[in-house]
Amino acid sequence: MKQSNSQANSSAWITGAAGLIGRYLVQVAPQFAPAWRARGLTRSQLDLLDSAAVRREFLADPPQLVIHCAALTDTVACETNPALARKLNVDVTAQLAELAANIPFVLFSTDLVFDGHSGNYDESAPVNPLGVYGETKAAAERIVLANPRHLVIRTSLNGGTSFTGDRGFNEKLRRAWQAGRTPVLFTDEFRNPIPAVETVRAVWELVQQNQTGLFHVAGSERLSRWQIGRLIAARWPQLHPQLKSASLKDYRGAPRAPDTVLNCAKAQQRLSFPLPGLTQWLAANPHEPF
Repeated sequence: MKQSNSQANSSAWITGAAGLIGRYLVQVAPQFAPAWRARGLTRSQLDLLDSAAVRREFLADPPQLVIHCAALTDTVACETNPALARKLNVDVTAQLAELAANIPFVLFSTDLVFDGHSGNYDESAPVNPLGVYGETKAAAERIVLANPRHLVIRTSLNGGTSFTGDRGFNEKLRRAWQAGRTPVLFTDEFRNPIPAVETVRAVWELVQQNQTGLFHVAGSERLSRWQIGRLIAARWPQLHPQLKSASLKDYRGAPRAPDTVLNCAKAQQRLSFPLPGLTQWLAANPHEPF
């Protein structure tokens, strides 16, 4: 895709560059967004909770684009420490969005802003999060979408290879099998998982089209947690993977959304490639370490 003159040699901040999506955004930028100089920011390079440091760095090295991936995404950690979740997911977002008020700003959000009672949610569907993580992301969305220059990307489960080896849903399953554990997966909890490399390809395209507002970007296949586990298990026969199925009907823990599948038709109309289903992608990429 042809780059606009304003993008040529422009600096793009990628927060959360040590995470799964942040890593892929930086990694594939030369291929999918060659006119942008992607600057990956990790916690060791810039503590986003240090608001004074963030402001100084923004003034010292002003970007022309910010893609904000950094967040507290562990749902259990968010429930355990809701104050920290609000600081990381809402307050940090608010400061970055304010600093980036006059430039493109992209926030990554989640399908867990929905309660999962219906599924097939499009961008017009009302949010109703069941937990702290979804609540903080819904709050962050409202802040970002108040600026007509800015963009929110909601996505579902993302998989791939992270620096720490534990960020993707596939990596968490593989770690469990390596430790000799048998994951318990629900047959009636549905998501539309997607490889992170496909997510970031889509996001770079939307950025280069100067899209704003709210978009859903996720896989094209509705799968239960159990079905996802079986697909990943087939990828790693050498680990002798074991799975145990369960039903949300018998679950007595914190509320879980049964079906947060995202309708991605709006984004798909603007993309040059089809968002893949996980089954299709794994079959087409048999040698990827997924």
